[in-house]
Amino acid sequence: MKKILVPTDFSPQAENALKVAAQLAKRHNCEIYLLHILEIPLHEVDALSSYNNLPEAVFFMKLAHKRFEELKDKDYLQDLVVHETVDFHEIFKGIFHVCKKHDIDLIIMGSNGVSGFKEMLIGSNTEKVVRTSEIPVLVIKKEHDAFDVNDFVFASDFKNESKENYDKAIQFANVLNAKLHLLMVNTPNKFTTSADSKQRMQDFVDSSKFSNYTTNIYNDLSIEKGIMNFSQSIKADLIGMSTHGRQGISHFFNGSISEDLVNHAKRPVITFKI
Repeated sequence: MKKILVPTDFSPQAENALKVAAQLAKRHNCEIYLLHILEIPLHEVDALSSYNNLPEAVFFMKLAHKRFEELKDKDYLQDLVVHETVDFHEIFKGIFHVCKKHDIDLIIMGSNGVSGFKEMLIGSNTEKVVRTSEIPVLVIKKEHDAFDVNDFVFASDFKNESKENYDKAIQFANVLNAKLHLLMVNTPNKFTTSADSKQRMQDFVDSSKFSNYTTNIYNDLSIEKGIMNFSQSIKADLIGMSTHGRQGISHFFNGSISEDLVNHAKRPVITFKI
C-alpha cells in the first residue's frame, strides 16, 4: 500500500477520514491524495481548460486551494507527502478517474451514517463508490486518535468467487497486524448447514498460509444484523465485506447490503469488490 485517496468536502467527517489516512501513511510510508470535486456542468464549456475563463470555476478553485493549504498545515499531516487534486467530474466518476490516474491502493471516506454520506458525497454517488469501486473503500465513522485494529471481521459466503477478496482481506489484516475473524451468517431465508459452512471456510483457509484467524458461524434474522451483532460480541475494530455491483454476492449479499451496512454499522467498514 503506497497511495491513499481521501475525497473531501472539508467537513468534520472528511477530516476524520484524513486523520486515519495520515496514521496509515506514517506507518507504511504512503502518499496521500486529497480530492475535492467541483460539480460544475461540463456542458457549459467546450473543454476542461475553458474553466480558466469561467468566473464561477475560478472562484471555487481558489477557495478549494485555500482550504487545502489550511488542511496541509495540520500537525497530523506534517512530514507526509500530500497531493491536492481538484476535479470537475461527477463525484463518483471523479474518484474513479483519480484512482486510475494515480494508481491508488486504498480509498478512505468519512461518514457518520446516512446523514454523513449525504453531507459528504451527495445521494447515490456514495452508493456507487462503495458498490462499484475496484479499489478497497474504507469508511470511517468517527474520529480515531489511534486507528488500531486488533480484531478484523471478514464476512462472506465463502464461495469461490470471493477468494480473491479473501486474499485482499488477508493483505489488509497483515498491514494492520490484526486478527482476522472469518464470519458466515446463517439466516432463515439463506440457510446453510453447519457442515457446509465449515467446509466452505476451511477451503478458504487452506488456500493460504495465513494463520492469525478464527472461523465463525452466526445465526441471525438478516445478514446485516448478523454481521453487526457478531462484531459487537467480539468488540471488533473493523468490518470487512465483499461487494458485487448491483447484483450483490451470489446467494449471500443481495440488493444494498453493503451500502446498508456501511450506513448503519457503528464501526469502520472496508469493502472489496469481486
